[in-house]
Parts: sequence; C-alpha cells; structure tokens
Amino acid sequence: MTPARPNRPQLTLDELHQLRWLLGGLLTVVSVGTVVYMAVDAWLLMGLTVAVAVVTTLRPSVPARVPRLLHVMAFPSIAAFFALDFWLTSELLPALVRLDILLLLYRSLGYRQKRDDLQVIMLGLFLVVVAGVLTVSIGFALQLLLYTAGALGCLLLLTLIESTGAAAKPAGGEPAPAPPVPPWAVRPQWRRLLGRVAAVMEWRVVALGLALFGGVIVGAALLFLLIPRFQLENGMFLDRFITKKARTGFSDTIRFGEVTEIQQDTSVALHIDVAGPEQIPLAPYWRMLVLDDYRDGTFRLSPALRARSFGAVRTGTTVAFGRGAATEARRWRVYLEPGVSRYLPLLGRFRELRFAEAQTYQWAAGPAVVALAKDPVTMTAFQVEGFDAARRLNDDPAGSYLGRPWAEGGAGAEDRGKLERFLATAGVTAGMAAPQVAERITAELRARHSYTLSPRVPGGRGDPLVRWLDSREAGHCELFAGACVLLARTAGYPARVVTGFRGGTWNAFSESFTVRNSDAHAWAEIFDPATRAWLRADPLELPTNVRGEAAEAAGLLARRTDRSWGARMESLRVFWYRRVVSFDERAQVQTLKVVKEVVQDSAERLRQRLNRSALAFKAWLRSPWDWRRVGAAALVLALGGAVVLGWRRLRWRWLQWAWWRPQHRDDPIRREAGRWLRRLAERRGAGATTDVLSVVADLRRLRFGPRGTWPVPEQVFRRARAARRTTTV
Repeated sequence: MTPARPNRPQLTLDELHQLRWLLGGLLTVVSVGTVVYMAVDAWLLMGLTVAVAVVTTLRPSVPARVPRLLHVMAFPSIAAFFALDFWLTSELLPALVRLDILLLLYRSLGYRQKRDDLQVIMLGLFLVVVAGVLTVSIGFALQLLLYTAGALGCLLLLTLIESTGAAAKPAGGEPAPAPPVPPWAVRPQWRRLLGRVAAVMEWRVVALGLALFGGVIVGAALLFLLIPRFQLENGMFLDRFITKKARTGFSDTIRFGEVTEIQQDTSVALHIDVAGPEQIPLAPYWRMLVLDDYRDGTFRLSPALRARSFGAVRTGTTVAFGRGAATEARRWRVYLEPGVSRYLPLLGRFRELRFAEAQTYQWAAGPAVVALAKDPVTMTAFQVEGFDAARRLNDDPAGSYLGRPWAEGGAGAEDRGKLERFLATAGVTAGMAAPQVAERITAELRARHSYTLSPRVPGGRGDPLVRWLDSREAGHCELFAGACVLLARTAGYPARVVTGFRGGTWNAFSESFTVRNSDAHAWAEIFDPATRAWLRADPLELPTNVRGEAAEAAGLLARRTDRSWGARMESLRVFWYRRVVSFDERAQVQTLKVVKEVVQDSAERLRQRLNRSALAFKAWLRSPWDWRRVGAAALVLALGGAVVLGWRRLRWRWLQWAWWRPQHRDDPIRREAGRWLRRLAERRGAGATTDVLSVVADLRRLRFGPRGTWPVPEQVFRRARAARRTTTV
C-alpha cells in the first residue's frame, strides 16, 4: 500500500553543519554587540571580532588558511594578554570582557566541534549576562531574545547532528591545528541553503515552537510581576568592577568650550516624569554643580567650598533637605542616563529625594547639590518631592564666603581697568543693589556680544576671559557666565558659575519631559547680601522688559511638544524605565491591583452585555409577530440555508484549488477521502450494501492509490454522502 503522501525532504548532514556554522557566527556577533551597552574600552577588539566572525561565517574555507603557529601560540598569547590587561588597568570586569571577546575571536578562526560550539554559547552568555546587569536599555532586551532563539536553534542542530552518529570524535587524538577544509565548507551556497530550510520546514511545528517561545516570555513576565521584590544594598556586585567617565563639562573642573562640546550631542541626558507639561517651569534650569574658583580660563570647585558645604559620605536611599525646604507637593521622577555626570540635575531646593536603590552620595545643603560617590555606569532613577524652582536660592551664612575675589583669578591691573570700564558703561555704581547689578551686567553683555558655538577669543596679554569681554566677539554660554562672574566680583558681590541644563521638550507619546545633552548650559549666580540669597544671572536669558511679551513664545520653546519618530522610539525607552527597570514593591502592588480591576471590570461588562442581549432577545420573541417580522425571520433562515448549501457545493472547488496551488504540502483530496472512510467505518461490515462497499473502494483508491487510478473525486464524495444518509435512515 502506498503512503498517503511522499516523505518530507530532509536536510543533509553537510547542510546541518552549514546551518550550525551560520548560527555560531550569529551568536558571536550578537553577544559581542551587547558590549556596546557597557563602559568597556574594547572598540577595536569588538570591531575585529565582528569582522572576522562575518568573514569566516560567510566563507567557511578561510579558517583552513590560518597558519599552524597561531593555534600553537593561541593559549599562551591569550593568557598573557589577560594578565597584562589586568595589570595595566587594575579593573577585573573590563579585563574579563576583553578576554571573552578574544576567545570568541579565536573560536571564529577554527572549525568548531560540539564542545567548541558549546563554549561559544557559554562565552556569549557571559557577555549577555554582564550586559544585562550593567544596562537597562530596551535594545538589550531585543538582543537577549535574539540570542536566546539563536542558542536554542544551535543546541537543536547539535542534537540532530549527534543523532546521525557523525559527530563522534575521530580516532587519532586531537585534529591538526590547520585542518583541511571539510566538505560542507567548500563553497557553500547560503541562498540555496535558506531555500532548502524553507522547503523542509514544517510551518505548523515552527508556529508551535514560536508559541512555546512566546509562552516562555509571557511566563517570565508573569513571574516578574508575581515574585516578591527585595532590596539589594548597593545593587548588583558587577558595577563595582567597572567605571565610566562622565562628561568633562559636568565635572569638578571645566575649561572654556567643554560645556559647548556637550551641546553638540543630541542624545538624551535625562527623562522626567511629572503630572503634566503645565507643571514644568517656563524655562527650567537644572542645576548640577557650582564652581567658584577661577584661574586662567578654568573654573573649578574650590577646596574651601567643598569643605564647608559638602557633608560626609553617606549610603542610603533618601536625602532629606530639612527645615527651609520647599512646600510644593509635586513629585518628579528623574531617569538620568549613564555617562552624564555623578552630580544630579536638580531645579533647586527640595523636600525629599529618594533613590530607586541605595546609593553612596554627598549632600551639599547650601548650594543644593547632590553628588554620587562615582560616575554611574547604568541609568540612575530618583524621585524628588517639593522642588523649589525659584530664581533665588536661599543659602546659609557661609554662602557669602563662597564667592572668590576677582584678584585670585590672576587678573592684573590692566584687566581690572577693563572690568571697571565695562561696569561704568553698564551703569553699575557703588552701593547698587545686587538685582540691579545683575540686570545691568547681563543687559550690557547681550548688547556687546552675540551667541555662537564656535567663539574666537582675541590674543594678547592678560586673562583670556577679560580679553573676550573687552572685544565684540561672539561667545558661548561659558564665556557669558564667566564674564558675568568676574564683573560681579569686581563690583564687590560674590559670584559663581553653575553648570547644568536649560530647557527641554515634552514627549507627547510617553507624556514625559526630555532633556538632551544639547540642552547643556552654564550661567552665573550672584549673592545678594540683603536677602541672603543667590540670584540667577543668565545673560542668554530673555531680558525682563521683553519677557512678558515673549512669554508665549518662551513657553512654546521650553515646553514644545515633540511628536517626531524619534519621540516615539524614546517613549519605548521611558516605558521600559517605568514598567521594568523601576518595578519595585510599590509598583508591583499597583500593577497587580490594576490588573485585578481590569479583569473584574471586563468580566462585569461582558456579563451585563450578555444579560442585555438575552433580555432583548426574549423581548423580541414575546412581542407581537406581524408579516414584516415573519418575513425577516424567513429571510434570515433562507440566507443561513443558502450559506450551508453553498459551502457544501463549493468545498470541492476549494479542494481543487488547494491541491493545485504552488508548493502544496498536503493533498486535500486524500485528506477528505480519509475523513469519509472514518465516517463510513461502521457501515462497511458484514451487512454493508453493495453501494456502500463500492463507495468505500473508491474512497480507498482516492486515499491510498496513485493519482492516475483515481475516479472523479467530486462524484465519489457525493455518493459517500448519499450512502451515509441512506444507511443512517
């Protein structure tokens, strides 16, 4: 008896090896790609490994050309590289990551056995796990799914190859360092291989596998929701073995041009979750660091300010301001991207700051600065309550000492004369109040200088900042802020430079406020002895006399709505931060509560809808019947009968189309014949009639016989239907 359908074609052993080789190269590239999310200096090694993996994967004959000396010297060279790397950098985790990449590079230069493929999977898994601990990027989550699918496929292929009995280790010990090209590696045709894979693929099995894989993901998500949350002090241990350098414009020392360099970068610096765009100030100033000491074109945080303002190093989750804090009850949740700074961006004083996990930090209550112990290597999330975003910052009595005299800036008599002439031109006189001094200095700076990201400081003697101030050259924010500080100090008022961000955009998709590195800014603060407060003085801010007229334009600029495709992608990152990264015990309870309410509400709405439908149907049945209702009911019944009869008559046409369509996998006529044989199984016994036996014989010919011996299938199925109806009656 011939089979119901021909056996499905299978991949040959060489094709299995080619597919295994292809997946091994893919795993190498994906795992090395996760190093992008780490603060590890391995760009050259990463590029070399990816290039070698791609070349050797697409051209498997290349490893046979590797000289034998490389295999002989591989182990001692790799060990020496790791030892030297660790000795020079004194950082264990980056050295281990570079060692892992180097091992993957070596595995790409040779033909892999089963043990080698398992090593590739484990080496790649190490990079994936480390990246998962050190990063919170949504892109990493996609890479993790891709790597998991590739690893499962590679393990399946290894099992299939081993089941053929061809994966046994050849006699004679280890293979030669430079093995000959195996048959499967001789000019592989990758396009033909993919076509063969598609031809032998059972798509129902693929769909089942994808469903199972999706079930694993859903199960993991449910476990993520249900597992009790717990707090780890200082986070996972891996971040202690790696450091990340922050941007120089937001460090303890800045030189002219460093903040401007940050402005060239349009990547996101921080996301802020707040109740709505109306909660954001008209022009928000995100203060990060105050710099009071100026020498030869460089502002720095003086030792005196550090000693007086910054407290002891603490470890905890809460920073409380204490008395004198703002009373505003708004909550701001900030997601600070890695690599920006260890100084947190703040609008000013606050009531309480709470970290998502325990942090080691220093807190300066006077200038309202919070500094982490080291530059974070991952996203840092914290929540602030009670921001005070006023232009004035009340400081303690030591605040008047924070301003450094201009003479300590190294300006000589000639520079002092230039500064005094500028003040006279601006209309600053002795005894003038600090707010008036700040307003006149900033107005004169705006009148003399325009703004540019590429300033030119005139040459000559004296301080470079004074030389620029005395010219008509355009300048960037650092020059404006530094000049304002020197002028205020010359007038007798303590002043300092503040660095941070100004402005931002409102993401309409994530409903969050986004601040980019291009929003980096520097401004000045002048101390007012009358109010014992520091006043913000920004020469690049809209002047007071036109601020009211341009309030609408300034508001649109500071809180403009971003609906671009970039905003859509950034909204995914914000969603990832909100729902996954910052998923703590409180968020878990809220999520489960919301899920419970949604399920209960949906069930209640469904029950009410079914009850309304049942009551409406009962009312319709009980209402008086007229000719119109009878006609409508008859029309519905007629349409239903027509659909049933049409399906029974058109089914044969569908079977013919299904058989003659390209690349059919199954014979629908044989399948239909088998279905009718099962239906007539009870009627073809000893008491079966001649018609039933004849129909059964024709059905068997359709089910098992060659196509050339088939009767007309449509007639056979019609006779089978009649025979079943007759025997039933």
